[in-house]
Amino acid sequence: MCTAPGSRAFLEVGGRHYRRCEHCHCTFVRPDQRPSAEAELAEYRRHHNDAQDPGYRRHLAQLATPLLQRLPPAQSGLDYGCGPGPALAGMLREAGHAVALYDPFFQPDAGALAQRYDFITCTEVAEHFHHPADEFLRLNRLLRPGGWLGLMTRFQTDDARFAQWHYRRDPTHVVFYREATLRWLAEHHGWACEIPAPNVALMYKPVL
Repeated sequence: MCTAPGSRAFLEVGGRHYRRCEHCHCTFVRPDQRPSAEAELAEYRRHHNDAQDPGYRRHLAQLATPLLQRLPPAQSGLDYGCGPGPALAGMLREAGHAVALYDPFFQPDAGALAQRYDFITCTEVAEHFHHPADEFLRLNRLLRPGGWLGLMTRFQTDDARFAQWHYRRDPTHVVFYREATLRWLAEHHGWACEIPAPNVALMYKPVL
């Protein structure tokens, strides 16, 4: 996450080795145990999120609602890691915003990464990052000053429950963020950080 040296062994569960960074407080799978792109894609194809399912929309509203409260009308955004069914992008478009899509597997549109945006959403995506420091540098580059980055991921809290945590058991989840990790991330990039709901962080990039 922060590229600082000196992470320590944290836990070994089911043959997977996890490490902990004492600088940015993230927990991550040992790099040589990350899944291949083929294994990732096979796992993603098992997920079936219906963009019109009311329960799924309520889940996404945990991020969409506080983000929309902070956006001026008719903004330009990017749904980063949108997956095969970009439900969140549809909800934001319904609210009057233009939303581009990018996903390395399902929407690999390099043109979407050649623009800058008033807001970026990253919903249930950051836990899949194999190189999170590089990914957040990219997101910072894509975000205009005065813009918002909306993140949704399960915050890691209780170390004693980590081994049995359902979020850990997804083989494509390779990095886990504490609230302290996201506050470190904001400070590192010069963003303001708000936690408007459990497992949601909104980062504001100030106008300098």
